[in-house]
Amino acid sequence: MSVILATAGSNSSTSINYKLVQYTVGCIEEHSTECIELAGFDFPMYSEDLEKSAGIPQQVTQLRLRLQQARGLILSVNEHNGNPSAFFKNLLDWLSRDERRFLDGIPVFLMSASGGKRGAVSSRTVVEQMLVRFGANVVSTFSLSGYYDNFTPEKGITDPDLGAQHLAALNDFLSSVASKS
Repeated sequence: MSVILATAGSNSSTSINYKLVQYTVGCIEEHSTECIELAGFDFPMYSEDLEKSAGIPQQVTQLRLRLQQARGLILSVNEHNGNPSAFFKNLLDWLSRDERRFLDGIPVFLMSASGGKRGAVSSRTVVEQMLVRFGANVVSTFSLSGYYDNFTPEKGITDPDLGAQHLAALNDFLSSVASKS
């Protein structure tokens, strides 16, 4: 039985984006979900020389296969200086070397979160463009701005307007996943 995979593009053990992913998964009732914490993965920095000498890392191939078997993907990305983290960009580089369209047709709910006013929207936009090139169907997006003012692990999104935006985007994504079945 395929599941909706959920993860954050961060290798931080205290990732606010992973907390947003966990909250989002907790809002889903009628689908099987699985969270993958990428912080526990150790991917070498991509280089053509390394790929030629050692091949694609086994963890990358295993992750690609899990993604391709998923009914959908919930992903929240962090932002470093307006861009995705080097960790996540490196992972995308490896995945796309293993198979260019590794997300072919997979519905994606793409999110981002930051403590700032823009909610890492710059990184989310960059990642959205990348995912589409890899075949993803980015169904909906959401950015959580002011994370430390608008989110608690116990209650989730505390700002009513942001909560409504998140729920609407999640429902759009879930509708797309249901129609894919």
